[in-house]
Amino acid sequence: MWTVRRGVVIGVVAVVLVIGTSVAWYLIRTLGGSTPGCVATGVTGSASSTPPDFTLTVEQADNAATIAGVGIQLGMPDHAVSVALATAMQESRLRNLPSGDRDSAGLFQQRPSQGWGTHAQVVDPVHASTAFYERLRTEPNWSQLSVTQAAQLVQHSATPDAYAQWEPEARAIASALTGERAAALSCQHLTIAAPSAALVPSLVPTALAELGTGKLSGAHNQASGWAISSWLVAHASRLDVDRVTFDGSTWTASSGTWSHTGSADGMLTLHQVSGAATQG
Repeated sequence: MWTVRRGVVIGVVAVVLVIGTSVAWYLIRTLGGSTPGCVATGVTGSASSTPPDFTLTVEQADNAATIAGVGIQLGMPDHAVSVALATAMQESRLRNLPSGDRDSAGLFQQRPSQGWGTHAQVVDPVHASTAFYERLRTEPNWSQLSVTQAAQLVQHSATPDAYAQWEPEARAIASALTGERAAALSCQHLTIAAPSAALVPSLVPTALAELGTGKLSGAHNQASGWAISSWLVAHASRLDVDRVTFDGSTWTASSGTWSHTGSADGMLTLHQVSGAATQG
């Protein structure tokens, strides 16, 4: 509920339209709003500077987790995940669009007429992400190129430099979702309460399709544990996950943040509201 005057709210709305999602999300949170969303902590090259935070809607975080998860399953390096995320940010703003220019559709605006699959396939985030990575790794020396250069090898865009603007955000999100950095993605103000368990996608089949493993809880090394933990948080609304703990740190839907809750033991546990069950 807004606790500021009507004129201030109108002013915030105007600012939203002018300066974009990231600053708007910050202002809404500062003024006491409760808009659901996620934050990926940025990467800084200087120990003395504060890294920026990048904000995503719940939909964007969910799609980003799928893209990163498929990259992990295929054994792609973190750089490839950054390339894929920057591409999807430019092409669809990380939304699974049903249509676009000519016959383009999906997260990457892939065209069935150009051999990316049927329309049903290119709007399936798992298929679309897999197709992107498979085409990327056929390109010679792609891993030695910048994010925007590698993206252009796959996309053949009329605006080849456009992907560069998304590189800092893509790297921040990728480093969180691949487990390169600990507790670097969190989601706030989520509604974790499905009207029926039948409406919630099954956790293990979803993990198998995206991550390539159904082993979520239990012992993990640091990279794997944080990758799975961030994947769970980003998918929390869709999978009705309200608590994730790894290596002594816990995220809860009620707090929306990670906090130290125990010893660093390399163990991962999670809890789903819909099934009233804890995996641990």
